[in-house]
Amino acid sequence: MRERALAAHVIARLNEHPEHCFADRNAWMAHLKQLGITELEVNPDPVRVATEGALWGSIAAQGLLDGTVIVSDGAGQFDVAAHARCWIHAERLVHKLDAFTDEQRQAKEDIQGRIWILYADLKAYRTKPTAERKAELTQRFEEIFSTQTSYATLDRLLRRLKAQKSELLLVLERPDIPLHTNGSENDIRCQVTRRKISGGTRSELGRDCRDAFLGLMKTCAKQGIRFWHYLGSRLAVPGAVDVPPLATLISQPAPP
Repeated sequence: MRERALAAHVIARLNEHPEHCFADRNAWMAHLKQLGITELEVNPDPVRVATEGALWGSIAAQGLLDGTVIVSDGAGQFDVAAHARCWIHAERLVHKLDAFTDEQRQAKEDIQGRIWILYADLKAYRTKPTAERKAELTQRFEEIFSTQTSYATLDRLLRRLKAQKSELLLVLERPDIPLHTNGSENDIRCQVTRRKISGGTRSELGRDCRDAFLGLMKTCAKQGIRFWHYLGSRLAVPGAVDVPPLATLISQPAPP
């Protein structure tokens, strides 16, 4: 909550009641109202920040995401716990730069080429990490993102990316994490497609139903289960294929 700039007096109010269990959102909101937090009109929104902090605190306290690294495009709302940056999104910033002279275009192409070579070597490192390789890749990162070119805008961007070194190179400490967010983006693409075809949902209940069923469908797909078989099993359709609980299946390695 402090990292999200929640006002000190709001944090103090919450600290006066440090440990509670809330049955649902209504109980939590009633608690915030009792503390006078819902009436505050300040920025950032104290209700939103306090709620996000409480949810994350609950997750951490229960050990539900121990060792988890969140890989994102750099949006602030995802910068929680151990955080890594997506290399695809980072390079895209370079790709989007407008170059107006041959010299600028050449500088941009050279940097892009070096970044993609480094990216390929980071992928290889994930399969066979060594201390020597780690040191070499770290040095190459420093060299690429410290480069001075004749293109001032590119130089500023490189300095900005260099400042995110710990997040871009977290893979050197955790070779098990992906270098990009493509997997997560593919998971939500069907929702975006549906929204484009039929429009958005009209109520919170509709949104919750959409998210629940799309989540179930994607989970079944990752486990190699036909969604209709899953529905048939849960609805006790005569002759339907028996599908074990998804909670049991996701604790096991997914099929290739």
